[in-house]
Amino acid sequence: MTDLSAFRAAVAARAAAGLPAPAGLSDPVGLVAPAGLADSVGLVTPAGLVAPVGLAALAREAGVRTAVLLEGPSDLAAVEALAGRLGRELAAEGVCAVAMGGAMSAGPFAALLGPSGLGLRLTGLCDEHEQGFYRRGFDRAGAFGDEFFVCAADLEEEFIRALGVPRIEQVLAAAGDLPAWRTFARQPAQRDRSPQQRLRRFLGTRKGRKIRYGRLLAEALDPDRLPPPLHALFHHL
Repeated sequence: MTDLSAFRAAVAARAAAGLPAPAGLSDPVGLVAPAGLADSVGLVTPAGLVAPVGLAALAREAGVRTAVLLEGPSDLAAVEALAGRLGRELAAEGVCAVAMGGAMSAGPFAALLGPSGLGLRLTGLCDEHEQGFYRRGFDRAGAFGDEFFVCAADLEEEFIRALGVPRIEQVLAAAGDLPAWRTFARQPAQRDRSPQQRLRRFLGTRKGRKIRYGRLLAEALDPDRLPPPLHALFHHL
């Protein structure tokens, strides 16, 4: 199995530093970084020197040809879990899913990874109200023909619609969270919300819960009845 962790870490550090790869990058070793830049792979490069292990080299070593831009770690957990559910080995297919830390980072990540940077094919998954960040980011990176897929309104809502409240309660029970869910659903602030709305809020009420249930709910999906944006994404890959 191909390990993409070093490539992901280097991408995240490079995008966070606001340093997209130059267009037409062909350096066989790596990227030039300013003084003091730690690239999350354990490298600190003096001014004007080439990093001994660079992003281009990591991409080649991992065989990455397509980058899937995802808003956050819960989306990454869901996509990776669903890939396993579908019997897909994304890394072996040259696909690397990347959690950007928010849709507003679509521009830097697209510039770094797309035609204006490493030249990878781009795709992605985003919330409905965040699609503008993706469209602008893809266009500015020159990825005019690359597609991304939009959830209505977000991935959690897609899961709730596809699975239904009773099936999700079974998942909550298996994970030991059913008592917490029932206590939350009885709170006065939740009375005027539908069960679906309560579930969506519950999944975001504790740190780490969205990531955990991104994986668990993806694993609970029927592979033949995927939410439309996830079906489209995996069909596109």
